Amino acid sequence: MSILNIITAPHTTLRTRAVEIPVEEIPKLQGFIKDMKETMLKKDGIGLAGNQIDVLKRLIVVNTKDGPLALINPKISGKSFKKEEGEEGCLSLPNIYGIVRRHRKITVSAYTQDGTRVKLKTTGLFARVIQHEVDHLNGVLFTDRAKKMTKGNKPDEPTNL
Repeated sequence: MSILNIITAPHTTLRTRAVEIPVEEIPKLQGFIKDMKETMLKKDGIGLAGNQIDVLKRLIVVNTKDGPLALINPKISGKSFKKEEGEEGCLSLPNIYGIVRRHRKITVSAYTQDGTRVKLKTTGLFARVIQHEVDHLNGVLFTDRAKKMTKGNKPDEPTNL
């Protein structure tokens, strides 16, 4: 396994929509997914999208209490009416933070690393991270959605979801 290079703004790949991964290609991505997970953890991230490592494939990894989870071709199919504000940062925008309003609950469909189709109902920080990473896959940065920029308060809570 190896640590991948995380690109930073204004790199054009961060503003480009990633392409879907054919299901039959998932078995070929195992080493790459492991590298993405390792990179996210090494860089103290709680999420990482393909765009951030200059790969335009619809693949994200999210850190959970059970360890990193890969979601391939994630699609948000349901969103709560209620939204909440929270501070966000990004490995591709070092030392930049902002308050972003996101849906409190979402439903996301995706394939897992082993090719299993899943549908997850998520809330809170887990939902926020998925929305942030899916935005990356669509070429959208959190600064596009931020209501105001902040200094980056470190939460007292652990980063695992």
